Formats: sequence, C-alpha cells, structure tokens
Amino acid sequence: MHDISLKLQKREAHGKQVAGLRRDGFVPSVVYGGHDEPISTQSLDGETAKVVHAAGKHTPVHLTIDGKKKLAIIKTIEIDPVKHRVLHIAFHAIKQNDVITTEVPIILTGKGESAAEKAGLIILQAIESIEVKAKPADLPEAIEVSVLELATDEDKLVLGDVTLPEGVEFADAEHDAELVIANVYEPAALEAANEAAAGDAEDESEVTAEAGPEDAEVSAEAEKSE
Repeated sequence: MHDISLKLQKREAHGKQVAGLRRDGFVPSVVYGGHDEPISTQSLDGETAKVVHAAGKHTPVHLTIDGKKKLAIIKTIEIDPVKHRVLHIAFHAIKQNDVITTEVPIILTGKGESAAEKAGLIILQAIESIEVKAKPADLPEAIEVSVLELATDEDKLVLGDVTLPEGVEFADAEHDAELVIANVYEPAALEAANEAAAGDAEDESEVTAEAGPEDAEVSAEAEKSE
C-alpha cells in the first residue's frame, strides 16, 4: 500500500461562501469520525485531484490538518459532471488498529495471454469490485485475479478462485464462492446476446412511446414514491 498524503486547512467558508472558495482554487471537505467533532476543511484543487485519483474510496490517506495528523479514508466524493472537477470530499477518520470495511477494485491479470483469448474467445468481467475488511496497513489497493487458466467458453472465474492477502477477509462472510467474476464467450454468441438485449430495449421504448404524457408522469411519480 502506497502512502498517500494530503495537507488540509481548517475552513471558515460555508454556505454561499464555498463558491468563492472553489473559484480561488480550493476544494471544500469535511473530516469526521472517532471521538472528535467533524472538522470543516479545505485543500488545494490540484493536490486534491491527485489524491482522489490515487486513493479512490479504498486506500487510506494520511491527512495533516493545520499540523495535526489523522488517518482517513474517502467516504464520498462529489464531482462536477461537466468540468470533472472535485467539488467536495468527506473523509472518515480511522485508527491504524481499526478493522475497516471498504470496497476494492478487482483487476483481471494476464489478459490477452489466456488460451481462451488466443483461440478467439472473449473474456468479460462481471463484477468490478468487492467489499473487504482489514486493518488500514493490510488493505490491498486491488484484488488481482489471473485469467491465464481460462481456455473454453465453459470456463469462468468465481469468487472461490480469489486468494486474499494475509489479514484481509471478504466483508460478507456469506458471499457465494460461485459468484462469477468473469465469463468466457464465443464472439458470435456474445453478439447474438447483445442484439437480443438491444431488441428488448427497443420494445420497451415502443411501449413507452405508446403511453400518453399523463401516463408517463404517473409512472415517474410512482418510481419516486418507491
């Protein structure tokens, strides 16, 4: 695990003042957790973006808040959908000996080198991440699973194929060992499945189009109430 650090300053700007803070090149944030009261903080835009990219929501970050050090993980990140700029971060303070639960990415290794791919088959990843629990120092940046043993379209990778690092467990002890991580497909079969899925989507669009505007509004309200 790489040491990722970020310097924070206590933040005085709140409410409408935050817009000016962002214009000045700062990202507003909050640090909560432990026995301390939540702390309103801010950090430089460029440095913050680098930390978000490196840490995501699974790697602990070493924070320095006006000289005081804290260890934390990022719980929420608000991103501007147009400018792709970090708008706000919530950090959750943790201790070195805490066992924490977080989501880590699953990375398929050996892609392009498996017997399946050399035979013209296609490997598709079914799940991108999984929740694990561990002490901060033991948390992996990712879980790597090799595809090298995949050879036919009947082969697949499942959760039972994963070997976790020492000190790391799946957060859900009831996880099915047969939960699929990746499947192997014949190109023709995959294309047929995609065409069938596209056809189903078109059928749904036609049904929606046939319904009147009032029906659409009622459906939307029903979805909101759920």
